[in-house]
Amino acid sequence: MCGVAGLLDFRQPPSAEVVGAMVRALHHRGPDGHGVRACGPAVLGHARLAVIDPNAGAQPMANEDASVWVSFNGEIYNHAELRRQLLALGHGFRSHCDTEVLVHGYETWGDALVERLDGQFAFALWDARRRRLLLARDRTGIRPLFLRRDGSRLGFASEVKALLAMPGWSPRLDPQVLAEVFTTWGPLAGHSPFEGVRSLEPGSCLAIDDDGERAWRYWDWSFPRREDFAQDVDADTLADELRQRLQASVEQRLRADVPVGAYLSGGLDSAAVAALARQAGARRLRTFSIRFDDPEFDEGEQQLSLVRELGCEHTQWRCRDEDIAQAFAQAVWHAETPMLRTAPVPLMLLARQVHGAGYKVVLTGEGADEVFGGYDLFKEARVRRFMARAPDSAWRAGLLSRLYPYLTRSPTASAALARGFFRADPDKLALPGYGHMTRWSTTQRCWQMFSGDVREALRERDVAGDLARGLPAAFAGWGPLQQDQYIEATTLLSQYLLCTQGDRMAMAHAVEGRFPFLDHHLIEFASRLPARYKLMGLNEKWLLKRAMRGLLPREVLERSKQPYRAPDSRCFFEGGVERDWVAELLAPASLGEAGYFDPSAVARLLAKCRAGRAIGFADNMAFVGVLSTMLLHRQFVRGEPPRSREPGVS
Repeated sequence: MCGVAGLLDFRQPPSAEVVGAMVRALHHRGPDGHGVRACGPAVLGHARLAVIDPNAGAQPMANEDASVWVSFNGEIYNHAELRRQLLALGHGFRSHCDTEVLVHGYETWGDALVERLDGQFAFALWDARRRRLLLARDRTGIRPLFLRRDGSRLGFASEVKALLAMPGWSPRLDPQVLAEVFTTWGPLAGHSPFEGVRSLEPGSCLAIDDDGERAWRYWDWSFPRREDFAQDVDADTLADELRQRLQASVEQRLRADVPVGAYLSGGLDSAAVAALARQAGARRLRTFSIRFDDPEFDEGEQQLSLVRELGCEHTQWRCRDEDIAQAFAQAVWHAETPMLRTAPVPLMLLARQVHGAGYKVVLTGEGADEVFGGYDLFKEARVRRFMARAPDSAWRAGLLSRLYPYLTRSPTASAALARGFFRADPDKLALPGYGHMTRWSTTQRCWQMFSGDVREALRERDVAGDLARGLPAAFAGWGPLQQDQYIEATTLLSQYLLCTQGDRMAMAHAVEGRFPFLDHHLIEFASRLPARYKLMGLNEKWLLKRAMRGLLPREVLERSKQPYRAPDSRCFFEGGVERDWVAELLAPASLGEAGYFDPSAVARLLAKCRAGRAIGFADNMAFVGVLSTMLLHRQFVRGEPPRSREPGVS
């Protein structure tokens, strides 16, 4: 994995020195080499993490006559197959790097190249003959790409911090996007927390030439209409096909010229990936995992059981509350967005362990829940829809007790409170996002922390409505589970799990995550499955479990989903007192200077956390959200990034 940066200006040739500074800001993403290439109106920059053909493949890379140049972040898993096709068409290759497939593929297929790529990528490609820049991003949004327009000049980079090198920019946080983060956990597609900075959407391309810009979507999550699902397909046949497809995806993602490890959480998804990696020949697979002292978060025993079953060489790293507090500021600097949970922080610290062990690449189980219906949210939505058909039925409401068995303080522990919180709202059943409303309403309680000025600016803001207006036309014809899957995949997955918690935390220590469940061929196969083969009653990922029979132990296949979580607000207090830097950051003067939050509301929340009474999701998300936003303001708006003597430097 690497870092991409560059400038485009058709009126005045951009500065190679500025692009060099942009690349230096991305050194953590690509410590193995840096490059800058001036191509008239375009200057491309690159920070390289060498994974394929480490001795060649320096970027920016060109074709034979230097008419096409590319700066590329990612992996093209089918590069060997594409290379053979291009060789047969007469192209010559100077390396075995997957990057070179892009320049020759563009010469042959033009913009349609992206549709042939199996992989995770973000790239900038300059066509000198057409004086045209092509920017592209992978289908599910694994690799980021941010854009900032300043008059005739366009800056682009893998991270916003690289855009800080553009002269004359004073970053400001956008309250409208803060509202999005404090609802769906991340900016809506195409947005960023910074005014004037946009994100290229997943599965999209942007072409810029002398005549202007043209953007298009070349891929999106899609499902058959409800009436078009085949109802008589054999489950065992589908399970066999699923296993074969997932095996092929894992084998593709083992392709590298450096060692490949794997994360092992203790659950089904990472266990399936690790087991299939062993099937593919990785007999002594190196695996890594996180442990916590608190049993509510810890899956250490399940991890060790899988290690014994799979015969892995394993490293467990124990994360303490103190570790989260100390690394939090650094995680925010890398995330470049407010965070509502601390869960990304241990993953950043685990990446440090992986890097220290000599590994640049890890396989993970991310994406299985979105693709195969694994989240509690999907089960909860099914129960709420079931309740809505008979709102007065006590036994239907009783199904709520089967949710969230892993929580010490489950929101379903009190039947009366659960029935009120998870109310069915029959009149809202037809609304897009119905399945997500309880999560969004919980998260939006963070809005109570906003200052009067911000609340006034958001007075008529309807984040759920804006999201609904951006849904594809086919959405209305999909079944309830498919609708829930689409929203989950295009909000939480792409904007939080793959970006904040995925790319940024791993690349903070130059580690590349690979995601077999997000192979687009596998996604398209799974999207055609009837809903019952994903969520059988309240049994999640039913067909995936069936596909893994005989390869994983029964206790793994029968265990309920336990999402990865980490301790939240309590990490920032010691002996009933907030840490000094927390007190300073959340002092009324600091809050007033930034202007995002109401000091009185934050003081009440702080007192609640100090007393150990912040036990619910809403309080914890509000505290972490306020704290991370204030850090973001200090680091980017005030220009004080974390230094070695500050809390949070790992």
